[in-house]
Amino acid sequence: MPILNKDMTLCISLSGRPSNIGTRFHNYLYDTLGLNFVYKAFSTDDIEGAVRGVRALGIRGCSVSMPFKEAVIPLVDVLEESAAAIESVNTIVNDGGRLSASNTDYEAVASLLASHRVDPALPVLVRGSGGMAKAVVAAFRGAGFADLTVLARNATAGPALADKYGYRWLAEVPEPGARVLVNVTPLGMDGPQAGARSFSDAHIEAAEVVFDVVAFPAETPLIRAGRARAKQLITGAEVIALQAARQFERYTGVALTPELVAEASEFSRAE
Repeated sequence: MPILNKDMTLCISLSGRPSNIGTRFHNYLYDTLGLNFVYKAFSTDDIEGAVRGVRALGIRGCSVSMPFKEAVIPLVDVLEESAAAIESVNTIVNDGGRLSASNTDYEAVASLLASHRVDPALPVLVRGSGGMAKAVVAAFRGAGFADLTVLARNATAGPALADKYGYRWLAEVPEPGARVLVNVTPLGMDGPQAGARSFSDAHIEAAEVVFDVVAFPAETPLIRAGRARAKQLITGAEVIALQAARQFERYTGVALTPELVAEASEFSRAE
């Protein structure tokens, strides 16, 4: 990494639970490619003040994670189609004080459904209704999945998300039967809910594909349970690598090869 200097470009992340994954991913690539950039993760109790800081300090890029994906919408100048369509932001780019917001989570999930060749005919159960769930459900709809249920206790956000894409909503866990299970909640994330799992053994047994968007840790209880039963897995580590690669390209203007993305992803998880 270059020695800190006055001309260095700063990129940051804003998250309720910052991790080192994005920080290591971006800084590895800056170092490898010889770019005069640095990336730092932050949390905040003042999201409005933080976004004002992005604008005022000339911070080039800002990754946005839970629980700020929707709260930043009124704070930016331009809401690109990827974010406007699902009302959720994960990327802010600052062009001379003009803040543009997009959603690379959607792009990453859509890409993973294609690369893992998940059959659109399979019934899907998605647990969660927050900002990331919006990106996930929209990506499934865009990939042609017709049979999907949103499982969410939030009686406002849950049905609103399901209705938007013509899907079903349930407040209580249904009987096993979904062939694709997707966790889009903090269950299994490092912290107070690290040992929690979003789906039961019976649900996992009935499924073909287990997908957990939680990236820290990459081996969540749900992923471990799916692996033990030889299910096809899609991990949050894959999601975060792809969405981070697209963010990197937006911030720097430098296109990444699949090999560089894989190297940075492996480095980001090595600690």
